[in-house]
Amino acid sequence: MSYQSLQSRLPAWLRRHVLHFDETIKEQVQRFAAGLPDSMWLLDAGAGECQYAQFFSRQRYVAVDLGVGDRQWNYAKLDAVADLSALPFPSHVFHAAVNIVTLEHVREPARALQEIARVLQPRGTFLLIVPHEWEVHQSPHDYFRYTRHGVAYLLDQAGLESVSLQPVGGYFRLLSRRLFNGLQFFPGLWFYVAAIFLVPPALLLPFFDALDSERNFTLGYICIARKR
Repeated sequence: MSYQSLQSRLPAWLRRHVLHFDETIKEQVQRFAAGLPDSMWLLDAGAGECQYAQFFSRQRYVAVDLGVGDRQWNYAKLDAVADLSALPFPSHVFHAAVNIVTLEHVREPARALQEIARVLQPRGTFLLIVPHEWEVHQSPHDYFRYTRHGVAYLLDQAGLESVSLQPVGGYFRLLSRRLFNGLQFFPGLWFYVAAIFLVPPALLLPFFDALDSERNFTLGYICIARKR
């Protein structure tokens, strides 16, 4: 068994426990979509393979991505292939927008947020999810990590006001995820040997996460913002 296959085989409750950031992202996107009116225009800025399109079946879902993140991905479902720092849309056409763990892959994140704000209608809502403690991925197109203060600054400069900015997990959930990540370094039979030592503490550590009240060691942030 490989690290990737183990991830896919985990039951839902265990994925929620160990892969907390991933599952929380899905829940937040689904919740954001449920709060939007029918037929409104929704921009998925950095949509990739459009994995979140299913949550926006009631809205006019528009997917945009530069299409360079992962060579194995299928970008055929995109409505437009474009750089987020130069969106091919008129101003004020979207009622809402999402940018899900994509801003770290944008060379000019400030410009990208300004473009998203430009195409949003006044008081339009924006769901932004960014990583803080995360491994390099989709190399070489991986440029930044974000603190809560950096996110707040970028949003403000783009003309977006933060409604909520929440960390996803703390120090102990971070340790748990890193132990689970460690399984990928052990091939073949060594995978099962490593699992004996890594999986038990990975399952136990999240129970201590309440001890990190400041969440400065978080995996990432979920932000709801609104265009001023």
